Amino acid sequence: MKISTKTMVTISLFTAVTCVLSILNIPTPSGVPITLQTFAIALSGYALGWKKGTVSTIIYILLGTIGVPVFAGMTGGPSWLVGFSGGFIWGFIFLTLLCGIGINQKPIWLRFAFGIIGLAICHLLGVIQFAIVSSNPIPAAFLAVSVPFIAKDIISVIGAYLIADRIRKILSVDNI
Repeated sequence: MKISTKTMVTISLFTAVTCVLSILNIPTPSGVPITLQTFAIALSGYALGWKKGTVSTIIYILLGTIGVPVFAGMTGGPSWLVGFSGGFIWGFIFLTLLCGIGINQKPIWLRFAFGIIGLAICHLLGVIQFAIVSSNPIPAAFLAVSVPFIAKDIISVIGAYLIADRIRKILSVDNI
């Protein structure tokens, strides 16, 4: 398979955007910070499609796993994948994938629906892992690490779609 320079640069650019938007964070008592990761991840899926967007997200996760400080608050390392917020990190793959699949759907409501389903999977994985790591029951974990973020994350997915629509048009221009 031959990968064009444009494809490599585009995937790298979206990986970099995710890294930058992940660094900015607001700590919370639960240990799962408020970031713009959800926005960046959804943007990658909606703008690049499911294949390229998912590759961008996996590269982001790999960078953080090997210790590059790209996770929330300029942190990194494999411990993040098994820590309080690790389930959300794993869930980013599904969020990107489903946003990328959604962008190709004809009815606009279905494009949003795929993104919201991806977000629900991301939150589900985040809640389950948080519950296991913190020894909390699922309902308590849901209240601690999902409920406070739901509105922000839904707005992030919708905003990512709206911005990605313009980015897709720019990226489709042949002279770029």
